[in-house]
Amino acid sequence: MTTTIGREAYMALVGKEIGVSSWRLVDQPRIDAFAEITEDHQFIHVDPVRAARETPFGGSIAHGFLTLSLLSTFAYEVLPTVEGVAMGVNYGFEKLRFVSPVRAGARIRGRFRLAEATMRSPTELLSRTQVSVEIEGADKPALVADWLGLLFFK
Repeated sequence: MTTTIGREAYMALVGKEIGVSSWRLVDQPRIDAFAEITEDHQFIHVDPVRAARETPFGGSIAHGFLTLSLLSTFAYEVLPTVEGVAMGVNYGFEKLRFVSPVRAGARIRGRFRLAEATMRSPTELLSRTQVSVEIEGADKPALVADWLGLLFFK
């Protein structure tokens, strides 16, 4: 559950870790469902036997875009709601990198740090949140990125 804070309190979070989400399982049924939706049926994702035989991963791995898409659920869990916001929109990413593969059956979570919060106008705030998706038990994250968001105030 997220908390609600004022604009000034939100801007005071710059430079601080905002939160860490709970773990989410990335199992083969989730990977297969993502493959169906995106029409990306590359064998490294949907054929665990072949992926074990022909890749260094030891089995199937999640699509990078599946891992990326889970950022929304992680964010809803930990990022605060800012009072007076009429709408927030995803503005894109900077420095997005897929660092390590997420093997089928792994659990991942999101870690968020507010790097920047700038008022572009009296009703528009641009935020840059540094995010990493950690893989349980792994030394390296699945992905790292700077996530841009726009908050529009009433």
